[in-house]
Amino acid sequence: MRMPLAVVQVQCINKTYRPDAHDRIHSIGGTHPDGTRWKLSQLDAIRGTENGTYKFYVAVPGASPVWVVVATHNGNKYIKTEADALHPNNLLALPECP
Repeated sequence: MRMPLAVVQVQCINKTYRPDAHDRIHSIGGTHPDGTRWKLSQLDAIRGTENGTYKFYVAVPGASPVWVVVATHNGNKYIKTEADALHPNNLLALPECP
């Protein structure tokens, strides 16, 4: 049985501090409606997006929310928002997760 799709706002990230822009996001996170925090590794976010478990988005001040998508560059999968070109700037601009 397939789980229902969860639409989830990404509110924070943790970076790896590697120079490669496609390998700089370690994990993403946010807050559940009940106030508890959640966090997923980039790999788990990629898997959840690809298998249809999650649909992530980032709220952009003064604009419509943007969807998080899985992209591939030089054979490496990573997450970014649809609005970004090659680099995941909308995600990288989010604050660090606690």
